[in-house]
Amino acid sequence: MTEHFATAVRGSGPGLVLAHGGGGSIAGNFGPIIDDLARTHTVVGSDYPGSGDTPRATRPLALDFMADELVRAAVDAGVGRFDILGYSLGTAVAVRAASRHPQRVTGLVLTAGFAYPNARMRLAVDIWRRLLDGDRTLLASYLTLVATGDRHLDALGPGELEDSIKALAEFIPAGSREHVDLVESVDLRAELPRLAVPTLVIATTLDGLAPPALSRELAEAIPGAKLVEVEAGHGIGAEARDAWLAAIQGFLARERG
Repeated sequence: MTEHFATAVRGSGPGLVLAHGGGGSIAGNFGPIIDDLARTHTVVGSDYPGSGDTPRATRPLALDFMADELVRAAVDAGVGRFDILGYSLGTAVAVRAASRHPQRVTGLVLTAGFAYPNARMRLAVDIWRRLLDGDRTLLASYLTLVATGDRHLDALGPGELEDSIKALAEFIPAGSREHVDLVESVDLRAELPRLAVPTLVIATTLDGLAPPALSRELAEAIPGAKLVEVEAGHGIGAEARDAWLAAIQGFLARERG
């Protein structure tokens, strides 16, 4: 389907694989917390097709392929067993990786995730797809509107908001269309009850793109999963970095407990 994912490895210690969101990247979604995670873990970050240095896919993306490639990248990096920290679409990739590679995946942290896109999310994704063909600044404005929490949005001055939208418009990866199409195809409801790894679900309570109800459904469906709610929009790394990191580190500390 495509060349292997471009992958970077940071730090040392137990394995931690990152699974980024649709229309995102490892740097874009996890940049604020990677250095902290790498102080205690070997962090493996792979960009999806059309993000970072990974070539764009020539065919539609499949969740099985994404999960297998993420696992392959970690194993090739010398990390045979690992937790996965998934964000947004990356939560679906993480769950599928745990289902297909139970001998590899030791735990899951699922942030701003979903088992399937509900009606609100499908509408948001459909508009996102349509706007990809036009003005990228308009797309960035739309994504900012639906994905940003009110508190963070209201704290931005007019100049800061304009700069933020401009930066997002310039960031939008070439592979966003394939990512968005994959989001729309996700349905994990049948496999969630069969997951048998420790799982932390982090809900973003001000999220208009992946509403917190979807995270709550994830946590209810996965046996033994713990739910933590963080007051933030979809961009939790920018809006509530410290709370996000603390929740992740608390879960990862079980390995050292």
